Amino acid sequence: MQQRLGTTRRADRFYEDQVLDHLNGRMQEFVARQEMFFLATADRYGECDSTFRAGPPGFVRVLDERLLAYPEYRGNGVMASIGNISENPRLGILMIDFTRDRIGLHINGRARVVLDEEMRAAHPDLPVDPVPGRRAQLWVAVEIEEAYIHCAKHIPHLQKIPARERGARAWGTDDFKRKGGDFFGAAAEAADRAPFRRAERKDEHRDGVRGYERSEASYERRGDAPEGAAGPRRRSFGEQLNEEFLDRVEQVLARAQPRRPVEEEPEFRGWFA
Repeated sequence: MQQRLGTTRRADRFYEDQVLDHLNGRMQEFVARQEMFFLATADRYGECDSTFRAGPPGFVRVLDERLLAYPEYRGNGVMASIGNISENPRLGILMIDFTRDRIGLHINGRARVVLDEEMRAAHPDLPVDPVPGRRAQLWVAVEIEEAYIHCAKHIPHLQKIPARERGARAWGTDDFKRKGGDFFGAAAEAADRAPFRRAERKDEHRDGVRGYERSEASYERRGDAPEGAAGPRRRSFGEQLNEEFLDRVEQVLARAQPRRPVEEEPEFRGWFA
């Protein structure tokens, strides 16, 4: 994609300058004061889930430069993220500081689930949270493989509401209204629809394209040789679809005319360098 869209030079500079395989000192300080992050996981089929985690400052614990852990508080019982991690240990974390530094930090790695008592036996300095709803039953320990900056230019600058003007958060509550009630009206419509059931999953990603089955006819329509035929290596359906997508992207980019010149930004090395 970088080669087709002409971004290889910029990407290489970013890898060289900004991507680490550990958390340096500035990154560790940044993690230690965050109160929230966004979490991406996927199951064994590649079905994705994106969710949100929050806690008091320092709820994400930096255990060393290549290991961090965060607690799993009481939720809705679905256990989507933990279930995904049990099948596919790779995850992505995005921390964004909207209020102070207006900067972000990506952390990618491999995760494992640890019981609270096991985590405390290994790390006896972990504090015991006085709020019952913030007492972890499980921890997720993340072995860090990549850590890099999320630039500031598109991050909105937010301000915290003073404590006296906001309601207290209901950590761990099962109270329907305090959890948000039926904000989107889904429960009110429940009687009019069949209960949700996830579709049966198969090996849907073997070509990098979900839900498409190979057939000799589909390849013949595109002029490719079927399995076993003589001639050059035949492209997979995923490769063909990816090429069609890139062609479409290039057509769109070719038609797009910027309304004003794009300003060259000065080279940035400061936040976590």
